[in-house]
Amino acid sequence: MRLGIIVAALAAAFAAVLTVLPSMADTTLIPRNVIFGNPERTAPQLSPDGKWIAFLAPKNGVLNVWVAPAGDFAQAKPVTDEKERPIREYYWSRASDFILYLQDKGGNENFLLFAADPKSGMVRNLTPYDNTRVIPLVFSVRHPDEILVGLNNRDPKWHDAWWIDVRTGKTRLVYKNEAGYGQLIADDDFHVRYGLLDQPDGGFAVKRIAADGTASDYTTIPGDDSLTTGIVGFDTAGKILYGFDSRGRDKAALVSFDLASAKPTVLGESDKADVGAVIADPVSGKVLGYGANYLKNTWTAIDPSIKADIDFLNAHATGDWSVASQSDDGKSWLVLHDPVTEPAYYWLYDRAHHTLTKLFTIRPKLEGAPLSAMYPVVIKSRDGLDLVSYLTLPRGSDANGDGKPDAGALPMVLYVHGGPWARDDYGYNPTHQWLANRGYAVLSVNYRGSTGFGKGFTNAGDRQWGRKMHDDLIDAVQWAVASGIAQGDKVAIMGGSYGGYATLAGVTMTPTTFACGVDIVGPSNLQTLLSTIPPYWASFFENFARRVGDPRTEEGKALLRERSPLTYADKIVRPLLIGQGANDPRVKRAEADQIVAAMKSRHIPVTYVLYPDEGHGFAEPANRTSFYAVSEAFLSQCLGGRFEPVGDDFHGSSIQVLEGGDHVPGLMTAMAAPH
Repeated sequence: MRLGIIVAALAAAFAAVLTVLPSMADTTLIPRNVIFGNPERTAPQLSPDGKWIAFLAPKNGVLNVWVAPAGDFAQAKPVTDEKERPIREYYWSRASDFILYLQDKGGNENFLLFAADPKSGMVRNLTPYDNTRVIPLVFSVRHPDEILVGLNNRDPKWHDAWWIDVRTGKTRLVYKNEAGYGQLIADDDFHVRYGLLDQPDGGFAVKRIAADGTASDYTTIPGDDSLTTGIVGFDTAGKILYGFDSRGRDKAALVSFDLASAKPTVLGESDKADVGAVIADPVSGKVLGYGANYLKNTWTAIDPSIKADIDFLNAHATGDWSVASQSDDGKSWLVLHDPVTEPAYYWLYDRAHHTLTKLFTIRPKLEGAPLSAMYPVVIKSRDGLDLVSYLTLPRGSDANGDGKPDAGALPMVLYVHGGPWARDDYGYNPTHQWLANRGYAVLSVNYRGSTGFGKGFTNAGDRQWGRKMHDDLIDAVQWAVASGIAQGDKVAIMGGSYGGYATLAGVTMTPTTFACGVDIVGPSNLQTLLSTIPPYWASFFENFARRVGDPRTEEGKALLRERSPLTYADKIVRPLLIGQGANDPRVKRAEADQIVAAMKSRHIPVTYVLYPDEGHGFAEPANRTSFYAVSEAFLSQCLGGRFEPVGDDFHGSSIQVLEGGDHVPGLMTAMAAPH
C-alpha cells in the first residue's frame, strides 16, 4: 500500500489510536524528551586521587563536564563551556588536575583533544590541527602530567604517536608511522613497542618495534580471527601484554602474551561467549577480573582481591552492573547499575566497608514511569545457528511474565543493531522502552556477523549482507509470529547504520515482509559506501573486502551491486522513512540521496529527513527527539500504535524535510511552526 493512499485514513486523533491497543489504555505515555533528551547527569568518573567526581550534565542545553568534590556532590560546577555539540568522551588527567575531552564539529568525527582546568576554568585545544582525528593512546601512571595520542595530521590514513604535556600544551613527535600501522601499542613510558599491519586476508601482522624504530615479526592474527583477537595493552610496568585471543579456539579468551615468543597464556574464558571486558587495577594495570556476555553479562575474578566485591555487587544488583571508574587507592568504585525496569543509576561503592551510596539517577524523570521488562531469548536460524535476541513487550501486556502478550499478538518493530560487527545487549534500551510504551513488541536480534559469540558466528556473516544475515532477521520475525508475539502483517523494521542497511534491504529485497521501514544513516549502495570510507579506515579496508565484498575485482563489484538495496529500489511497495546527517563521514549523505532519487524517479513515495549539523547518528538532543517524533507518527500509520503529538520536539532542531513531509501526520504543520 502506498503512503499517499493511506495518509488521509491515518489522521485520527490520538485518543482514537488507543482503541487499537486496549491493553495500553491505562499506561502512561512517556514523553519522548524524557527518553531521548539530555540526561540530567551521566558518565561520572572519579579523579585518580579520589577527591573529585566529574560527570556530564547539560549547561544551557548542551552536555558539558561538571566537577564536584567527592564528598559534596551538591557543590558541582561546570568546567567546560561547549555551546553546540555535546561532549561525549572525556578523561581525568592522571595527576587529577585537568579534564581532557574530545570534540568534533557537526558530526564530522574529526575529534580534537581539549584540556580544561577545573580551578581556573581555562580550556586549551591541545591538538589545534585541521582535518585531524585524535586517538588517545596512553594515560601514564608513571608520567601523570603527560599523555600519548595518535594524530593523523601528517597523513589522514595513518596516526603518528605524539607526546603532549597537559599542563603546558607542549607536543613532541614520538613515532612517525610511515609503515602504515593501523594500531600502535605503547607502554607507560610512551615507547611505541608494537604495531599492527593490515594483511590481504583481512588479518594483521603484529610487528615488534625497537627503540630505534626498526621492526621485526612478533605474531600474526589470521583473517578468521581479525574481529575476535587483538592486543589491549601493557600493565604499568610494561612487562605484561594483555589481549583477547580466538586463535586455535572459537570463543575469544582473555590472555597475556609472552613478550619474547608471543605465546598466549589464558587468564579467563567462557564456553558461551567471547571475553570482552576487564576490571584492572588503575595503578599497576594488572587485570583483576573479566566479563563475558552471552544472554547477560557475568563477571569473574582472576585476582582474589576482587572476588568479594563481585559477589557483593551480584547480590545487590537487580540488573546488570559494571565498574565505571576507580580511585587509585582502590578504596572507591563508581558502579553503574541498570535494573532495566527502573532508570539506571550510579553507586559509589566503598570496598573496605562493602557499602553502596547512590550517587545519582541518569534520568530521574523516568522514576515511576511504566518501563518494560526485557526478555533474552534464543532463536534458531533456518540453518541451526543460535540467535541471541532481546524482546520487550508493552507494560501490562504480559501479566504473567512469560514473554508473550496475554491478549494475543501485537504489532512489532524489529530493531536492528548497527556495525554490523557489534551486538545487542541486555539492559535498559531507550528505543525499546519508547516503542513498547507506544504499544509495540520490540525485537532485537544478534544476527550472524554480530560479535561476542565466537569467531565462527561472526565469520558466518562474511559476504552475507542482504543474504544469510538478512535471513536471520526474517527467521526471527517468523519466530515472533509463530510464537503469538507479533502480528504477521504489522511488523516494521528499523535501525541505524548497518541497521539502516537492513531496513533498506527489508523493503527492497523482501518487499512485502515488513509493513514499513525506518532507516537511519543506512547505506543503500555498497559500491559507493566502500569507495567513500574515511581515510583513517584504510587499515581496515581488507576486512571490508573480505566481509562485505571486494570493490577492486569484477566479481566483487558484481557482488556489491547484487547486495545493494539501491539495485532493487523499484521493488519498494511499503512506506519508508529515511533520516540522514549531512556531515556523516562513514555513510555519506549520497547513500540516502541515491535511493530517494531512485524512488522519486519511479514515483514511489518516501519521507526523507536531513540534519545539516549531524553526522553518523543524531547527537544533538533536539535533533534526536525531532526525528523520533517523526518516526513515532510514521509508525502509527502502518502499525496502529499510539503517538505523542510533536509539541515542542522540533524546537532547537535543524530538521529539514526534503521529501514526503505530507506522508506523516502533523509533520508539515510542525515544520511550519517556528523552531
